[in-house]
Amino acid sequence: MKDKIAYCGLNCEKCDAYIATINDDQELREKTAKLWAELNNAPILPEHINCEGCRTDGAKTVYCDSFCDIRQCALKKGVATCGDCPNMEKCETLGMIISNNPDALQNLKG
Repeated sequence: MKDKIAYCGLNCEKCDAYIATINDDQELREKTAKLWAELNNAPILPEHINCEGCRTDGAKTVYCDSFCDIRQCALKKGVATCGDCPNMEKCETLGMIISNNPDALQNLKG
């Protein structure tokens, strides 16, 4: 499995924070920060938009690094992704991701 597939199955390479980071795109950082601040009703600033993928060493957004329940669970269980977890099919937290992004499930199974 590619290392840019997140623990939850989302493709980090399609995330605006990842794209802004690898391309050092300040305009995309600003646009993403504004959108995410509105969507999450949280003070997200352009300098918070730096991420190299949740399963690789390097920069991560504050959410992905510290607040993502799925990432914390996978790290605790020592699995590469949720696809390696025997409870994947029953996981309500992962279910929320998959219901909004069916490609995530395919990434975990593939």
